[in-house]
Amino acid sequence: MRIATWNVNSIRSRIERVIPWLERSDVDVLAIQETKTREDQFPFFRFEELGYEVAHHGCNQWNGVAIASRVGLTDVVAGFADAPLWGEATSAEARHLGATCGGIRVNSLYVPNGRNILDPHMDYKIDWLGRLRDAAQGWLADGPSVLMGDWNIAPRDEDVWSMEFYIDKSHVSPRERAAFAAILDAGYVDLVRPLLPGPKVYTYWDYQQLRFQKGRGMRIDFVLGSPDVAARVTGAVIDREERKGKGASDHAPVIVELTDA
Repeated sequence: MRIATWNVNSIRSRIERVIPWLERSDVDVLAIQETKTREDQFPFFRFEELGYEVAHHGCNQWNGVAIASRVGLTDVVAGFADAPLWGEATSAEARHLGATCGGIRVNSLYVPNGRNILDPHMDYKIDWLGRLRDAAQGWLADGPSVLMGDWNIAPRDEDVWSMEFYIDKSHVSPRERAAFAAILDAGYVDLVRPLLPGPKVYTYWDYQQLRFQKGRGMRIDFVLGSPDVAARVTGAVIDREERKGKGASDHAPVIVELTDA
């Protein structure tokens, strides 16, 4: 079984990259982030033509998460219990979607950015991660589970091309790193890092200033799994080739290979 996560940075803009990649990669389950579209605009039929079932949670041109699976897609839930609201909003943003696929509870996550260390959005981000931790700890008792997505956190210094550049910016602050570590402490395991250790192992490269071409990236997309899933891992790939060329997302897909349960 092959599972993957990919922040596509607009599914409608990136569909001609995503579909051919699915055909080549032989991925069974894909967690998608930043779809940037409403339900009625999501290209469900393109995935269905390849034999994937799709669940999508999106409200407008911001955020949005989805799961595409060819090994079953049941018990779909949008959002987790007690997720905080941003600002004056009356409903939670479209940042989490869960479904059971091939016997694993898959959670597609798009963690708030935080913007900068003094922005109120950073407090929202830390609160969101704390509530996620509480919910995810409970999921461990329900069976195999994975938390896959764009975390907007670089947990270690080696996960950014320059700590000097990022030292006063978001993604590397002690608060963000502590929130990420708390989820690991709750019982989840990073499924990719043991097989693809750093430094200079990145999943995201800004479009500006030729960051990809210069190797100036960040490692902010992660697949965390329950211990029973971690025991099944046989391989992992960060597909840098998908960051190249016309119409690429600024993130690369992250793939994990699992043995049968």
